[in-house]
Amino acid sequence: MASLSIVNDPDLEKKIAEWRRLDKWEDTREEIESLVNTSNIVELRNRLCSRMKFGTAGLRAPMGAGFNRMNDLTIIQSTQGLCTYLIEQFPDVKERGITVGFDARYNSRRFADRVTNTFISKGIKVYLFSHITPTPFVPFAVNKYGCAAGVMITASHNPKQDNGYKVYWNNGAQIIPPIDKGIATNILRQLDPWPGAWDTDAIHSSTLVADPYEQVYLDYMTELGKYSLNRERNAVSSLKFTYTAMHGVGAAFVKRAFAIFSLPEYVPTLEQVEPDPDFPTVSFPNPEEGKSALNLSMATAERNGSSVILANDPDADRLAIAERREDGTWRVFNGNEIGVLLGWWAIESKRRRLRAKGEKMEGSKYALLNSTVSSNMLGAMAKEEGLHHEETLTGFKWMGNRTVQLAKEGKEVIFAYEEAIGFMYGTNVLDKDGVSAAAVAAEMRIELEEQGLSFAKKLEELHQKYGRYVSETAYVICKSPEKIGDIFEEIRRNKTYPIRSVAGGKVVSIRDLTIGYDTSKPPSYKPDLPMDPSSQMITYTMDNNCIFTLRTSGTEPKIKYYVDVWSSNGAHETHEQLVRKIKAFQEEILAIFLKSEENGLLSPPSSP
Repeated sequence: MASLSIVNDPDLEKKIAEWRRLDKWEDTREEIESLVNTSNIVELRNRLCSRMKFGTAGLRAPMGAGFNRMNDLTIIQSTQGLCTYLIEQFPDVKERGITVGFDARYNSRRFADRVTNTFISKGIKVYLFSHITPTPFVPFAVNKYGCAAGVMITASHNPKQDNGYKVYWNNGAQIIPPIDKGIATNILRQLDPWPGAWDTDAIHSSTLVADPYEQVYLDYMTELGKYSLNRERNAVSSLKFTYTAMHGVGAAFVKRAFAIFSLPEYVPTLEQVEPDPDFPTVSFPNPEEGKSALNLSMATAERNGSSVILANDPDADRLAIAERREDGTWRVFNGNEIGVLLGWWAIESKRRRLRAKGEKMEGSKYALLNSTVSSNMLGAMAKEEGLHHEETLTGFKWMGNRTVQLAKEGKEVIFAYEEAIGFMYGTNVLDKDGVSAAAVAAEMRIELEEQGLSFAKKLEELHQKYGRYVSETAYVICKSPEKIGDIFEEIRRNKTYPIRSVAGGKVVSIRDLTIGYDTSKPPSYKPDLPMDPSSQMITYTMDNNCIFTLRTSGTEPKIKYYVDVWSSNGAHETHEQLVRKIKAFQEEILAIFLKSEENGLLSPPSSP
């Protein structure tokens, strides 16, 4: 063990000593010792002098040694905080228990075992999945068993070096404030591992540990099957679907979902169908990246005469769709386009089911939700059809919890979505679910095929009826939180927001949810949506049918900007004209708001 004196930094020396005292996992102990032996002071400070911040998204960070990395010690510390908080909140937590699941990333299974071991050390029952599962299985299990909470070990679509810790509350939805702050406070009070924390052998024999895998798998698929409208038609369809799991967990579950719907068996993208934590064929295992992430699927589809591609992200809670055009090229639909299609199908399906029972669709009873950075088109559809519609803050934590609240008010949410290809069809799972979305989208596409339509043609029909909406999301990379803060402070400039014209349009109103300020709401200027000081988010409404939002990502070093433009139904602006309008706004957002060149902001890299 190297002498601490080589560091010559009392604060860092203290942190190194703390790490040596607390960490008992050999790999990460050796990692810190190697940095000490090579006098890598910068990296030691980076890893040890700050902690990961626990928030509504839980934790997500690179794996490795250090207090701001995902590793065995930080998993133990975080779980001790969560466990303590649950004991405070639920007197019956021992009987209710928690659910624990994990994806196929490196270390996920071991991290799940650490979580389980921590809870059973306090006599709390744990439903620990014995196999990798899609993230939606955890919130489904929380509600099925009446658990106090659920934990999913996953980094979703992040790069291979990352992992994460996602928490669901007792209602089956992701946690929202102030729950996250309560957990975070307790984590800081429970930094020393409890007795037995490093020995997970007990979980294999403990009567407090139950495996929910088979029962949850069966019940989830049974409930999902209730959303199928026409198994007979599905069974005789000749339409071919190509599927990719993006090296994640989804393949077996989507295969079973297809069988439940009597859909034709999908054509797998063989290079990506099996779980592989190295994600060898993509730089970013995120189907939201579009064609760069779907090249292998397109090649598979073309070899097999398939015209539709369905793609999950690695933990199977998101869905991307691509469709082959008549000229042989591929159209990759963005999250708003898929959301509009699935939203229409949810309305149509609910109406048909009610009609079959001799009932009418009472609009006030049924609700559609989308995040505030998503397209306005779903709201236009709901208004036209007389349905209840609401926007929420970004993220399914808000839509899931709002769904619970609306149910208490007598309203049923039939569909919710966010533009980042996350879709909640029905309420079996109060979170985005790529498995159910894949099966439902495939059934919809079969019906459209029977009518001589494609996804693209149906989308055009919907534009003709409800108005033409075009949306695009883009982002730049900034790894300095301080610089991000400076950029947004310059935009708001003490609530003066000096930029008042963009791309030929004038600013009508500005909503800043970071500080809780909305210029369209005098005299209080309080926005309808809740303030969220934990992230940056400013929305501009223009006088030329455009709304755009700038916000930071909660899980990645990105500044995202969302532009939504539209022409009213009956107007004659073409899709191409609206796309050009979006490009004009994007260029000025980069140049005037973000000052991307001056601030050294990086454009997103391309996958091979």
